[in-house]
Amino acid sequence: MINAYIRKMRFVPSIVILGLDLGIVFFSTMLAVFFRDTFSGITHLSFLFSPIIPIAVLLVRVIFFLLFRIHKIVVRYTNSKDILRIVLSTFCGTVTLFLLSYLFWAFNFNEKRLIPISIIGMEFFITVSLMVIYRFAFKTYFLEKMNPRKLKRNIVIIGAGASGITTKRVLDRDVDSKYNVLAFFDDDAKKQGLQLENLPVRAASQLDDFLEESDVSFLIISIQNLPPYKKNQITEIALKHNVKVLVVPPVTNWINGELSFKQIKKIKIEDLLERDVIDINKSLVNRDIIGKTILITGAAGTIGGEIVRQLLKFNFKKLILIDNAETPLFFLQQEICKSKSFNNIEIHLVDITDKEKTAALMILYKPDVVYHAAAYKHVQLMEENVRAAIKNNVEGTVILADLAVKHKIKKFVMISTDKAVNPTGIMGASKRIAEIYVHALNFHQNNTKFVTTRFGNVLGSNGSVIPIFKEQIENRGPITITHPDVTRYFMTIHEACQLVITAGAMGEGGEIFIFDMGESVKIYDLAVKMIRLTGLTLGKDISIQFTGLRPGEKLYEELLANAENTKPTPHKKIMIADVRKYEYNEVVKDITKLITIKNEEPIEIVKLMKKIIPEYVSMNSKYEILDA
Repeated sequence: MINAYIRKMRFVPSIVILGLDLGIVFFSTMLAVFFRDTFSGITHLSFLFSPIIPIAVLLVRVIFFLLFRIHKIVVRYTNSKDILRIVLSTFCGTVTLFLLSYLFWAFNFNEKRLIPISIIGMEFFITVSLMVIYRFAFKTYFLEKMNPRKLKRNIVIIGAGASGITTKRVLDRDVDSKYNVLAFFDDDAKKQGLQLENLPVRAASQLDDFLEESDVSFLIISIQNLPPYKKNQITEIALKHNVKVLVVPPVTNWINGELSFKQIKKIKIEDLLERDVIDINKSLVNRDIIGKTILITGAAGTIGGEIVRQLLKFNFKKLILIDNAETPLFFLQQEICKSKSFNNIEIHLVDITDKEKTAALMILYKPDVVYHAAAYKHVQLMEENVRAAIKNNVEGTVILADLAVKHKIKKFVMISTDKAVNPTGIMGASKRIAEIYVHALNFHQNNTKFVTTRFGNVLGSNGSVIPIFKEQIENRGPITITHPDVTRYFMTIHEACQLVITAGAMGEGGEIFIFDMGESVKIYDLAVKMIRLTGLTLGKDISIQFTGLRPGEKLYEELLANAENTKPTPHKKIMIADVRKYEYNEVVKDITKLITIKNEEPIEIVKLMKKIIPEYVSMNSKYEILDA
């Protein structure tokens, strides 16, 4: 009955708390007088003959309790800061009582002190002790009785630093929390064996055995900036024991510097595919961007949009953003409206294959640098739309590159793909032809430096495998994978664009930069890990179906063609591909023919593409007949 009442009563009224505190003050004063009189041999209680003692103490205490708002502290959330407030308010009251007692004595208002010093001192310690004890007693009662430990699910916290302690306190404070923290785990030998928040700090190496022996439901990673390989190790151990993994967000994302329970989220597959933070040469990049007018094509796409966000950190003169997708461009505009540099940003709804409008923008803004990110990228879709792939990926690039030379743009950075290496589909082949054109053009003129960058799949980009898998898992499957052995390279959007900007800054013209993509990831293993992270069981809650490789799709991606080698750069994650050089006039002749084909069947277009790129061998495609 009492428990039910307390459950309904979310907060005890502050006037009740004030009454309890003053009751403690009165009791402490009586107790102090009793102790003082007893030890002094006095046979009567002083305050019975001198009621001024409890009255003076109560008046002084109530003033400071109200000033420090002690009665406003929510008892069940009492923490160390609240205890400090209680001690300070009581201490200030005690100092005031000392002064009042001294003044009464000094000015002979009374032969004796108003309140004996011994009583003031004892009352202070008794009052503080009782106020702290009853608060923690109620807090413990509330946590244990209102949310019984036996009904809670057990948690372990990785990290015994400030973030880990904060996480534990957040769980303790949350009224609706059904969690019970068992231990901290940390790699720091100095912390191991300590007791923090009444919990042991264990060595991280003991985690596997602990999860084996204990009934743990959740593991929370609270360490800020934990290296991705460590996240993977910890997650693998947790998943091995069917323990769900949660992660504390970065401190910068805490609301008003405070962590809330609802901010602790399930770990995402993207967190496990991240790699170590990239060190970019900011002075090098800044020299390439400061005071420059920069044009970005495909600015509303995944890569283009992130390049915009990265460049907002530098002191450019003006950004010209163009894209032919209205809605994504609108959302980009809304996002960057918040930027202080918005007055230096121009947004245009333009198709790069519209030569007149693109040329007009070049004339109007006279850009110094172009980042060319506009492209059609979906392999299967391009296999069925050959003309569209040629129009956008090849002709669009030719138009931009020629205009860059004509208008003496200093640098042109083209974003390419690993699918351009030994292409097996239309999309990859169209991007390789675009690479060939800008590479040949670089050595044919002296106005513009042409730089190309290649990288693999970008995590979370539109239409990529991870968002598709997430949707399929939410719908309880099946998850569809083309082949059990298919592998892909992955890179975060942030990392990819940092490397693009860095490579662009270091480029002197004619380079095809490739990035260290890390280890290739098996898509089947990726799907299985995503299933396990959601707490589902493969074969019981959800299934995986193999659909067969799609037209133009490879089993694995490559970053270098067979005959290519690499040269190092000052940046350890950026290399230069040593590629074949094409003669410009021959390239122009073939590409002009390719983009001017109007009525030919797609197979004739693909035949010409294969002539330009001898290493282009179709895979799982109707165009395989051309390779016979």
